[in-house]
Amino acid sequence: MFSFLQKIGKSLMFPIATLPAAALLLRFGQDDLLGIPFLSAAGAGIIDNLAIIFAIGIAFGLAHDSNGGAALAGAIAYLVLTSAIATINESINMGVFAGILSGIVGGLLYNKFYNVKFPAWLAFFGGRRFVPIITAATMTVLAGILGYAWPPVQEMIDGAGDWILNAGMFGVGAYGFFNRLLLPTGLHHIINTIVWFDFGTFTDATGEVVRGEINRFLKGDPTAGPFLSGFFPIMMFGLPAACLAMYAAAKKERKAIIGGMLFSIGFTSFLTGITEPIEFSFMFLSPLLYVVHALLTGVSMMIAYALDVHHGFGFSAGAIDFILNYGLAQNPLVLLVMGLGTGVIYFAIFYFLIVKLDLKTPGREDEDAEDGNADTGNKGIDIRAYHTIEALGGNDNIAAVDYCTTRLRLTVKDADKVSEKDLKRHGAMGLMKINKTNVQVVIGTAVEFLADAMKNRLANGNPTPESLDVPAEELSTEAELVKEIRAEDFGMPIDGKIIPLSEVPDEVFAKEMMGPGFGIIPSGNTLYSPVDGQVVTVFPTKHAIGIVTDTGVEILIHVGLDTVKLNGEGFETLVEQGQLVQRGDALLKLNLTYLGGNASSVVTPVIFTNLTGQELEVLKTGSQKQGTVSILKIQ
Repeated sequence: MFSFLQKIGKSLMFPIATLPAAALLLRFGQDDLLGIPFLSAAGAGIIDNLAIIFAIGIAFGLAHDSNGGAALAGAIAYLVLTSAIATINESINMGVFAGILSGIVGGLLYNKFYNVKFPAWLAFFGGRRFVPIITAATMTVLAGILGYAWPPVQEMIDGAGDWILNAGMFGVGAYGFFNRLLLPTGLHHIINTIVWFDFGTFTDATGEVVRGEINRFLKGDPTAGPFLSGFFPIMMFGLPAACLAMYAAAKKERKAIIGGMLFSIGFTSFLTGITEPIEFSFMFLSPLLYVVHALLTGVSMMIAYALDVHHGFGFSAGAIDFILNYGLAQNPLVLLVMGLGTGVIYFAIFYFLIVKLDLKTPGREDEDAEDGNADTGNKGIDIRAYHTIEALGGNDNIAAVDYCTTRLRLTVKDADKVSEKDLKRHGAMGLMKINKTNVQVVIGTAVEFLADAMKNRLANGNPTPESLDVPAEELSTEAELVKEIRAEDFGMPIDGKIIPLSEVPDEVFAKEMMGPGFGIIPSGNTLYSPVDGQVVTVFPTKHAIGIVTDTGVEILIHVGLDTVKLNGEGFETLVEQGQLVQRGDALLKLNLTYLGGNASSVVTPVIFTNLTGQELEVLKTGSQKQGTVSILKIQ
């Protein structure tokens, strides 16, 4: 559990880094300073959306491979939760807690399902594509539960708020304690609203009756301020001193990394009174420190009350508000003396607890927690990744690994070191050497899992696994070829006009005796491969070419009708049987003038010969340029 909280806290570091700039923009754009609305709006764009930012950051941080798919899952989780829960009770506002919960769920579901495999007919929705689906379903259920479970929590907070407002010094102290303690849930806004905008009444010189601690203070009520004053020593001195303590206790090799971050968020707290960047930096890494911080805030509030200090703010308890509202305050200099003492106390307590208890504040995290889990969760894939790397010339020969739907696309230092024989021995269907430094390996729909496993291994030097044989129980888990073609994976093979297959002037093709497809009236003089695949047939008469895609779909492109009788005249083949091709590679040169004068028709059927149970949908008709995608799809 402790390690899990560490990961949550560390995942907040990236979004927290955006908050100091947002805080400065928000404060300086206010009417009492520069009065530039778009500045405050720019800062508010981050501050007001803190919940979804945390949802994205936590999910991303919890992902074992820091993949953007987890971030998407966190965002989806938050949007589903907040939208669905509002239909049950519009008054529910879970604040930042909704983002934290969504990020945790999104990150955990990503780690659980990122490599899930489905039967062939559902394989497209496997792996990372399944994560948003299961996330949306899970958060819908949680929204249904929280829609009824959360309102009682809010009622408990409201009841505690009523007691706080009527308990004198102890009430002020309790308010300060709960104000900080409830920050992660967003519920501190509930008691803030009551105290700041509803507590007490005051009639100003014009006869206007104003309510709330902030409004009464700014309007000149001499009794206002006790519920605001004690925050100044904490925000201006205490929390910046906590940043100094965390820096002093950080590991020597990590001080340079976290020093700039701690300075910026500490200065932001001192200047503007915005403390969330500091508090979220240790809230989950070291919950004990956060409880101590909440207690010290309560003590500061009680001391300021006992010393009869009355000061207030319009935005927050930073140096800007301290100076701006100095003329309205009572005994304000006492707060500076308190602040110096508070800073010393914060530094001493934080540094002592961090070092003594080895608390994992920024700069002291465990390195293995930083690195994350490199295990793919599938020993068979991991072993296959080892062999694939070795067949590619080893760790030192591979410069970059990428992949598309079915192929590894690799940058290597020397393509001659790549062994096609060894690749095929360990599951590859083919190898294409593009040039001396770029190769492609046809894997099939399991390519995503293999590529991820290879990246993990390359990062660690591709250590030899304990066993070089795939476990027997995993031999059947390899993803099967899925006879499908996505719309974006099929390109128009030649300039021309697409017509329905039924309009092809040949009964064998028109009645789909050889399979479904479409016809092309060509206007170009070069036929190109519409897919990534392998040339399996080049007819001796050159009039037709057969290709099998990387996903197992067999395609016959028959140029013209009765062209077999031409014995190759009017054609020039550019590929050989058995050659791997990718979409857009030239296959065949055509002499359309000769073909038009010597064949019964130049209409070119494109036929899919091995579809069983799949559906072919032609998406475009009419004139199309070669290379145009979204011509059709097969699923």
